[in-house]
Amino acid sequence: MRLISINVLKTGMMIGRPIWNEAGLPLIRKDVVVTDSLISRLKQLGIQYVYIDDKISEGIEIEETVPLAVRKKAVKQITAAFQKIKGLDNKSATLVIDKQTKEIGNLVDDILSSILNAEEILMILSDTMLYDEYIFQHSFQVTLYSLAIAKEMGYSQSDLRTIGIGAILHDVGKMVTPSDILFKPGRLTDEEFETMKQHARSGFDILRNLHTVSLLVAHCAFQHHERIDGSGYPRALVDYEIHPFAKIIAVADVFDAVTSNRVYREKMVPSQGIAIIEAGRGTMFDAKVVDALKKSVVHYPNGTILLLSDGRRGVVAKQNDQNAALPCLRIFEENNQLLKTTYQLDLTQETNVKIEKVDTEYIFETE
Repeated sequence: MRLISINVLKTGMMIGRPIWNEAGLPLIRKDVVVTDSLISRLKQLGIQYVYIDDKISEGIEIEETVPLAVRKKAVKQITAAFQKIKGLDNKSATLVIDKQTKEIGNLVDDILSSILNAEEILMILSDTMLYDEYIFQHSFQVTLYSLAIAKEMGYSQSDLRTIGIGAILHDVGKMVTPSDILFKPGRLTDEEFETMKQHARSGFDILRNLHTVSLLVAHCAFQHHERIDGSGYPRALVDYEIHPFAKIIAVADVFDAVTSNRVYREKMVPSQGIAIIEAGRGTMFDAKVVDALKKSVVHYPNGTILLLSDGRRGVVAKQNDQNAALPCLRIFEENNQLLKTTYQLDLTQETNVKIEKVDTEYIFETE
C-alpha cells in the first residue's frame, strides 16, 4: 500500500488501511472502493492522507510501532483522566489526578514495553484514528516520541517512566483553559494567546502537589514550552535552567503538533516536521535531543513515494535501522517512464543521490 494525498484521491481506488473512530470502530474499512461520496466524507473528517492499495505498492506493509489496542486503551484513559478535571480548580484537579497516577504509570509501562521491544524505529500513523478533541491523541503521541527520544539518548528504565508520565500529563493545564480559546478554529489574538500560555503554569500547579509521582513530572508541564535561547514561556528560561526531561518533551510536542491534523492548518509529513525541528537545533531546541529525534523516528513512512535527485521515483518499502533518513525504496519510474519491472534501492548505498521531495500527489498515468 502507499500514501496518497486526499487532493488526488480518485474514484475506483481502493482503501488500503482502515480509519478508526475514538471508540475503536472502523469509520472506513480496508478494501473499500473509493467513490465521490467517500472522498467528500474524508474531507469532512479532516483527513489529508490515506493509504491505498495498488500494484506498484503491493506487499509493502505499514505497521505502527505501538499496537492499535494499546493506542485505543491509552487515549481512552488519557481522555477519562483529563475530562474528570474540567472545570475544577487546581487543588481539586490535583486530588483527582493523584487518584489516577497508578493507572497512568501502568499505561506508560505498556507504551514503554512496545517501544523497547520494537525492532524498527518509531512509526506513528496519526491519520488512522480520529478523536473529537486533539489534546488527548496529542498527549499519547508526545509520550511515544518522548520515550523514543529518551531511549535513543540512553536514559534508564526509571527515568524513561518518569519522562513518560511527564509527557502524558504535560498539557494537563489545558483542562482549565477556557474552551473557546483552547478549541478556537483559527489564530488566537494576542490576549487569547497570553491566556493559552498560562496552561504551562496551571499544569505545574496541578501536578506539583501530587504524592504519587516525582516532582519532575510537574516541571515537565511547567517547562515544555521553554526554549534554550530564552524565547519560550512562561519564564523565558535558558538552556541550563531547563530540565533535560522538559527539553525532550519540548521537541516531541512541537514535532507532533506539526505532523498532526489541526483545524487551522494542514499537517506535515514526518520529514517536514523533522526539518522544522532541525531549523531550531542549538537555538530553540537542545542539539542532542534533536539528533536523537532524527535517529529514533521514521522520516519517510513505508508506502511514501519519493522523488530522487536523478529523476527516479520509488515507494518506501522498508526502513533502514542504521539511518532513519535513508530508507529502502522500490523504484518504479525512471525519467518519467514507468518501468516494466521494479527494483530495490538502498539509499544508504547511493551517496550521490538525494531525496528531492515527498510526492504524495503523484498519480500514475494509468490511474
